[in-house]
Amino acid sequence: MQLHHLLLQKSAVETRKAFGVLFIAVAIAVVVASSLSEIANIITSFPSYYYAIIWLVIFGAVFGASSRSLRKAIPAILSRMKTSTKWSTGAKALNGICWIVPFAAIAAFPSLYQYLILAGIGLGNLSTHLIIKKYSGADNREQLIVAMISLAAIPAAIIIDSTLFATRQDIAVMLSRIFIGIAYAAGGMFALLRKAGPVGFDPTTSGSLQ
Repeated sequence: MQLHHLLLQKSAVETRKAFGVLFIAVAIAVVVASSLSEIANIITSFPSYYYAIIWLVIFGAVFGASSRSLRKAIPAILSRMKTSTKWSTGAKALNGICWIVPFAAIAAFPSLYQYLILAGIGLGNLSTHLIIKKYSGADNREQLIVAMISLAAIPAAIIIDSTLFATRQDIAVMLSRIFIGIAYAAGGMFALLRKAGPVGFDPTTSGSLQ
């Protein structure tokens, strides 16, 4: 039993580190792509699809550079994602609403774009954290950190935008993306540096790791 518990704990640590690598890769890609997009906008006005190309190239470069670590992380990431199959229909619906509605609302409220992005990232990660904790007992605090920083950034972004960048929507949008990068970087660093803690178990599967 002790050996089984140690193996479960090792798997939990590997999963947490896998998400740490993923979160940091996302953070780097978001910050770099946001900065380069703003620089390109200052230098000259590109057609909108040029900015999509910048984002695709940066994400491809960052994820390509960290592909070795991410390849090792994929099984652990998929293992955590599989826990959602055990969620109730209500839990799945709530999680979907938290992720989708803020992003879908951008079409109706484009002027709130930067705040809705932060809301989507924050509410999505918060609901995922709480639901996983309820169904498997796993305390994925890296997701909670991402959620809390993203949600806390909304009032901060509103104040900064209305006082410093009231006439610069492009800077306001870049700022919200920087906040997202900071949130994922903090969550990723926490996941990589966090010491091994209690292993989460799913009572519906007789103590299998989630």
